[in-house]
Amino acid sequence: MELAVAYYRVSTRQQHRSGLGIEAQRATVTRFAETENLRIIAEYVEAETGKGADALDRRPQLAATLAAARNAKGCVLVSKLDRLSRDVAFVAGLMAQRVPFIVAELGRDADPFMLHLYAALAEKERRLISERTKAALAIRKASGGKLGNPINIREAGAMGRASLVASADEHARNLLPVLRTVRNEGATTLAAITFALNERRIPTARGGQWHVSTVANFLARAQKLEAVR
Repeated sequence: MELAVAYYRVSTRQQHRSGLGIEAQRATVTRFAETENLRIIAEYVEAETGKGADALDRRPQLAATLAAARNAKGCVLVSKLDRLSRDVAFVAGLMAQRVPFIVAELGRDADPFMLHLYAALAEKERRLISERTKAALAIRKASGGKLGNPINIREAGAMGRASLVASADEHARNLLPVLRTVRNEGATTLAAITFALNERRIPTARGGQWHVSTVANFLARAQKLEAVR
């Protein structure tokens, strides 16, 4: 049985104290390890941002994770790639440590090239979100709108999240029969399910093509929906 060291990260101290996000990561990692016959020998938890070229220096638990995995001749196991970083240069630096990384969301088939690719996409997504946010704030300021009203922001954010969750749940619920069909036809891995959904020209909730990451999110949502039936 292959040995693994689990690493979990949240971005704020408040999240770390509340456990917000950590338990979800632990559940994903544990489920993946059981499925893939991995034995988790240790786990490390960090509350620190993943931004910046000096991120590794500010993340002693990640350094400890690397050391533990290296000593055990095992791998580092995380739930999602962004728990390591959304910075492609940082991820590339981790790859140079010569310690194998497994990202549960991407599966064991994700080689270093794929990890670099997904990191580059995540970095681009982070940059685009930042640019859109700055542009929206600039437009609102230019039109005389007030910025920084925490009550309105919280209310709007809550309403937006509720709407998105309801829409995603409905889409996943409609796709449950399709999921059962493709699984019965032999598509059991994330890559196989991704191919099967795209082959059938079934769009994602946002109308695009499926990727391994969106299939992983869909499966997690589908599991929750089936559990409450």
